[in-house]
Amino acid sequence: MAKAVLTISSKNYSSWSLRGWLLCKIAGIDFEEKRQSIDDPGARAELLLLSPSFLTPALEHKGLNVWDTLAIAEYLAEVCPKAQILPADRAARTHNRSVSGEMHSGFSNLRSALPMNMKAHFPNFRVWSGAKPDIERVTTIWRDCLASYGGPFLFGERPTVADAMFAPVCSRFSTYDVPLDSECAAYRDHILNWEPMVEWAEGAKVEPDEMEELDVEF
Repeated sequence: MAKAVLTISSKNYSSWSLRGWLLCKIAGIDFEEKRQSIDDPGARAELLLLSPSFLTPALEHKGLNVWDTLAIAEYLAEVCPKAQILPADRAARTHNRSVSGEMHSGFSNLRSALPMNMKAHFPNFRVWSGAKPDIERVTTIWRDCLASYGGPFLFGERPTVADAMFAPVCSRFSTYDVPLDSECAAYRDHILNWEPMVEWAEGAKVEPDEMEELDVEF
């Protein structure tokens, strides 16, 4: 049987591609990466936050095409149940879907103020005031989940959809030196040192593509 194919755009700039890629890693499927050029109009619209709808990441698996990260998550939860990318317990599973959906549809100020850039580091970055409520909400979600399920991932000992959804935020918080309390900083560091995240970051470092619109001198 042919391998699954995951179409992604930039490893350095695309938070949505990272989410889809992590979901496939958590699910344990055997897949190949297909890179979409950032010169593609759809890819640029995604990376520059110019479109509310885009088609990367996209997963081809067993003759089916799935796009949108939440659709990919639900599909993988269905076809790879042993991976438990959604918790087995109904209450935890509902909670997971809720915080993942909130990340998927919200936090626009955070996305605009702290664009994904895994190669960069801006120490003592001054966060735009409009993004601060988003940051506070993210950290509230993290603390609630860690307290409820015991960590080190948001829903316990195994990574789930929620961790894939919030992993790019961990990267953003590191890139822009966002101050965090010890509990949230520990979660951020756990995700950044998680093997699939390290693998993705290494790919981002050697990526030749650049987008001047996102490589801004802050």
